[in-house]
Amino acid sequence: MSIGEIVALLRGGIYQIIIIAAPILLTALVIGLVVAILQSATQIQEQTLTFVPKVIAILLVLALLGGWMFTMLGNYTVALFRMIPAMAGIP
Repeated sequence: MSIGEIVALLRGGIYQIIIIAAPILLTALVIGLVVAILQSATQIQEQTLTFVPKVIAILLVLALLGGWMFTMLGNYTVALFRMIPAMAGIP
């Protein structure tokens, strides 16, 4: 296995991580921003106020996109397992 193949393998893994984590992270970012704007507009500085909406939104995103995330991860894992014989030099 060459260095180029290893780099491609790592690049594919990082790409999968970014694609799978992006919906959850973007949801948390947007909800946090909206709550922060509301807190600054109303001058309510409660630290736990951002926690509950973020948790609810993240759980909703997981409920909606969890199947897609699992399918993407499963397909990548199957592709990795199929590459094992080639990595070991078995034809």
